[in-house]
Amino acid sequence: MINLLIVEDDEQQRNIIETIVDNGNFQVTSSASVEEAILILKSQPIDVIFSDWKLGNLSGIDLLNFIRKNYPHIGFSIATAYGTIAHAVEAMEAGADDYLAKPFQRQALLLSVDKAVKAMQLRSENSQLNEALVEQNNLAGIIGNAPCMAKVYERLKRVSHTNATVLINGESGTGKELAARALHELSNRSGKFIAINCGAIPESLAEAELFGAIKGAYTGADSDKEGKIQAADKGTLFLDEIGELPLTLQAKLLRFLQEGTVVPVGSHSESKPDVRVVVATHRNLMEMAEQGEFREDLYYRLNVVPLVMPPLRERREDIPKLINHFLDKFAKQYHSPLPELDKNVLKQLLDFHWPGNVRELSNRVERYILLDDVNELINGMNQSSVEQHSFTLPSSGINWEEFEKQCLQDALRQNNGNKTKAAKFLQLGYKAFLYRLEKHSIG
Repeated sequence: MINLLIVEDDEQQRNIIETIVDNGNFQVTSSASVEEAILILKSQPIDVIFSDWKLGNLSGIDLLNFIRKNYPHIGFSIATAYGTIAHAVEAMEAGADDYLAKPFQRQALLLSVDKAVKAMQLRSENSQLNEALVEQNNLAGIIGNAPCMAKVYERLKRVSHTNATVLINGESGTGKELAARALHELSNRSGKFIAINCGAIPESLAEAELFGAIKGAYTGADSDKEGKIQAADKGTLFLDEIGELPLTLQAKLLRFLQEGTVVPVGSHSESKPDVRVVVATHRNLMEMAEQGEFREDLYYRLNVVPLVMPPLRERREDIPKLINHFLDKFAKQYHSPLPELDKNVLKQLLDFHWPGNVRELSNRVERYILLDDVNELINGMNQSSVEQHSFTLPSSGINWEEFEKQCLQDALRQNNGNKTKAAKFLQLGYKAFLYRLEKHSIG
């Protein structure tokens, strides 16, 4: 049942409107003035308002302005005997969902109210979706609404309540650990989230760090040591930079993933902790496997559910939101005033390639807040394209024609097919860019 409030100072006209809308779809309340309507709004729920324009001391537009400021979800249709284009424009600019000129027919009134109802319902649905998205993003600790990030959220949501092993790929600084934490937070696992960087552990201690060790198992082992796998019992174990794990340990990790058992260093006793494993890397594990640097069987065991964290340059629409997030975060952390960025500075931030991704953006904003120097934000952003897009040629060489074609296709994809922007992205003249597209038969 829709709660409808009719605001009309003419009693006879008010009674006519009540009769027309009394069709079982509405719970109708009436008032003769803006002041009375506001009292009603404060005392009971209202979904839709149908108001006259001229209402004595205050007008329907005054009521509409109050509604949009205090009850933005409410549907609002306004009517007047002084129907002019100027009134219609004023009403719509103030946020009315529909405008009805007097005298009006019964069907016109019902259609106008129905339009306000649908607008109210759409706003409510959008509000619920936005709240759900914000809640999900806050829970995950990940900022961004770009389409590529929406795919990340969807995949996180789908696999979070399972025990499937997840392999997170992405460049450094894209938020791979945040995605791993999101999987844990969105799951129903009661244990801890245990993170370990495989590239930061000395090889001699790596086995004990992962699997644990008993007292006397090696020099310096003065007591039993609990491994990270056991510590993550009923929780999630996150192995960052899995490509750096020594080959000898890769075999033991594979055994754990296959059998679920752990044997501490120096022990013969097995345990079976309940652990969900999530791993991440910025390297191509399949290429490493082909070169004998990573076990192929372990790669397939880890790559049950692949997840790719997109680089910041592929979700530029998220940069303003990320900037505001970091400005607010570090201003609060360092008890500094919240600064406002000049439009030219913001443009440089939006245009930058961000080789260090979100981590680099965070670091730059933190330095800016600490040193109160905008140059800390934009230093180095005017470097040449070669410096920003630097890469190392493989020792085996490349097929130039295929490489050029790939660059053209990637540039078009990153710029949503806009040829002008793609040419600018590659720092090519527009005609030169079109020539190369034709050369490679790219539409």
